[in-house]
Amino acid sequence: MNNQLRLEKQINVTKPKLPPFQSYVKKIESVWENNWLTNNGPLHEEFKQNLKAYLNSENIELFVNGHLALETALKTLGGKGEVITTPFTFASTIHAITNAGLKPVFCDIEPDNFNIDSSQLEQHITEQTKAIVAVHVFGYPCDVYKIEEISKKYNLKVIYDAAHAFGVTINGNSITDFGDLSMFSMHATKVFHSIEGGILSFKNPELADTLKAMKNFGINSYNDDIEMIGTNAKLNEFQAAMGLINLKSIDEEILKRKKIYSTYISYLKDINEITYLEELENIRHNYSYFPILVQNNELRDFLFEEVKKYNLNLRKYFYPLCNDFSCYNYDSNQTPVAKNISDRILALPMYSDLNEETIRKIIKIIEHETNIFNGKVLSVQY
Repeated sequence: MNNQLRLEKQINVTKPKLPPFQSYVKKIESVWENNWLTNNGPLHEEFKQNLKAYLNSENIELFVNGHLALETALKTLGGKGEVITTPFTFASTIHAITNAGLKPVFCDIEPDNFNIDSSQLEQHITEQTKAIVAVHVFGYPCDVYKIEEISKKYNLKVIYDAAHAFGVTINGNSITDFGDLSMFSMHATKVFHSIEGGILSFKNPELADTLKAMKNFGINSYNDDIEMIGTNAKLNEFQAAMGLINLKSIDEEILKRKKIYSTYISYLKDINEITYLEELENIRHNYSYFPILVQNNELRDFLFEEVKKYNLNLRKYFYPLCNDFSCYNYDSNQTPVAKNISDRILALPMYSDLNEETIRKIIKIIEHETNIFNGKVLSVQY
């Protein structure tokens, strides 16, 4: 270990962005004035309208978290059936599919952007296929045009897990323009957050009443009957207040992250053992995460453990693959690209408070320990 490189404070992969304390206090004063804490209060409704404008989406419903938003979206499909999805995602995606009474069918991913491989989708389509659930991994958009073409050909619904993709655009178009529904997570560690929270953006306005009822125990305000099975997934006023404040600074937040991304690239470009995701043309990125790929699984696991000595915590993200979870009986060897990526990936710290000096140290730590792993114990110029 090189003590010169040790970080003074522990650095994690993510860090919640908190607004000035007094600005939040001022925003929630109305909660006391109105005595309205949840159930579509005034802050909830204000937040909903502001999100519609920012995301350029006509139809939005808010949820207590992204997982229940996605699960509710999947339940609108109705009945049993299969859903083609990716194994390279957070557990929530697959659990939501399963909890909705559907069967996940795993399609491999593209090696360049880690998203579901649209060229392999058709080989997984059967008479039982009801939908495609694709994930915009790390905020990088899927091949939305090809997926749309396939979905129309086979009359399938498309639901995007856009948990990482808040604010992303494709050729100037909002990411909400694609698919039948898109789910965004507003978890505390995301680019944009409302402490916890989820958004469903959807194309069909007739879904609005259904989604409102499903997130409120199936209660439809138009009559006394309960016509569907629902859950409790309402976003409350305290979440809405946090979201409203953070929405004001989201573009500034993304610009800060863009600068951090560029700083990482400037220090990583000469390290042969490491590759990273390049920015894509005609995409407005949100720089939600900074994943790297190292040369093999052994080096990945070595770095993951050794950098902890320097007060640096990295993340094997996503690892293990969802089709390797013991609660699902699948074979990850059927998705070899995803397995290879999962075995070699590490997520580096990415949040707007990072400064260049810390980033430089992070890369020097990784470079130093990589040299040790490769038997090249060199002095690090710092």
